[in-house]
Amino acid sequence: MDAPKQGIDALFILLGAIMVLAMHAGFAFLELGTVRKKNQVNALVKILVDFSVSTVVYFVVGYSVAYGTTFFVSASSLAQQNGYELVKFFFLLTFAAAIPAIVSGGIAERARFYPQLLATAVIVGFIYPFYEGIVWNQHWGFQAWLKAMTGEEFHDFAGSVVVHAVGGWIALPAILLLGARSNRYKKDGAISAHPPSSIPFLALGAWILCVGWFGFNVMSAQTIDKVSGLVAVNSLMAMVGGTLTALWVGKNDPGFVHNGPLAGLVAVCAGSDIMHPFGALVVGGVAGALFVAMFTLTQNRWKIDDVLGVWPLHGLCGTWGGIAAGIFGLPALGGLGGVNLSAQIVGTLAGIVWAVAGSWLLYGLLKSTLGLRLSQEEEFEGADLSIHQINASPEREVSW
Repeated sequence: MDAPKQGIDALFILLGAIMVLAMHAGFAFLELGTVRKKNQVNALVKILVDFSVSTVVYFVVGYSVAYGTTFFVSASSLAQQNGYELVKFFFLLTFAAAIPAIVSGGIAERARFYPQLLATAVIVGFIYPFYEGIVWNQHWGFQAWLKAMTGEEFHDFAGSVVVHAVGGWIALPAILLLGARSNRYKKDGAISAHPPSSIPFLALGAWILCVGWFGFNVMSAQTIDKVSGLVAVNSLMAMVGGTLTALWVGKNDPGFVHNGPLAGLVAVCAGSDIMHPFGALVVGGVAGALFVAMFTLTQNRWKIDDVLGVWPLHGLCGTWGGIAAGIFGLPALGGLGGVNLSAQIVGTLAGIVWAVAGSWLLYGLLKSTLGLRLSQEEEFEGADLSIHQINASPEREVSW
């Protein structure tokens, strides 16, 4: 029975990897629709090239940092168990590559291209997999210490904190060090609107992400015998909860409506395997409202020019998700148990501290050496022409 089981497990996690790979198209179109037209080509190119750099770095370095597995062995060794370890790498790579995709949305329209690729290599090669290994592979005794102190380990089934909160909190220092886009905030206190270039593309990106997310969450079981329909339904409930509260709090703004489901899905990842669906609905609903409130606050009051709102969406909603697992996962609230709120808070805070410290150091060094930002002239012209020498569409159509 082992041989068919190995093949099914390999196929199961491969399908999950393909679904999460498709989410990167969602990241691309979400950013493409949100930025101004002169930066659309850059949005598309960044996501694809960041993914490619992430693949090489995670294969050579990052996966080994997280799991101690090296691929510098013979092909016959790699092919064992139907190549399960290889497709597991592929699946977890798509998680790792989400970090630079998250950062990309926050620093859009004014970041230089190659320094960000270097940042991607460091993030995916060390910063992210170091914390990933601590949470998901028992590195450094952190989980054992938490269990001894609180009775439970830090629980993050599908990455509310490991992926999303870490990605959002890595993005925040980069955004602050870059500064706001030119003329976004005027000296007299006025705020210049930079509206999305395409609501249809923004919506397409959000829908692709939503569909792929069911691979992100459900396939986090990693083997067919551990798959749970509870994870799927909890993801669905959190998605719609985030949508409805974002609709209400965001006053029917289409940008908020299409980011609301993403906020809900970010938040439910950690506890999607242990919550009751009603708990997931509440968790997603809180996340949708949290995103709208904090996006508005950061943009208008604090004047943090986070273009796609990646810190509120991933950083804060991911933080909420890590803590919420310790609340709505409890049997008293309909959950399956096996979690402790104190452990969830400590594990979440550890991820935030590591992400912020690593990001400040990395982007601070890049800023002082290579430089992070396009020149004022390049930014005015747009990243498409300044970096790629082409616009998303021609200035005029050829008539014959």
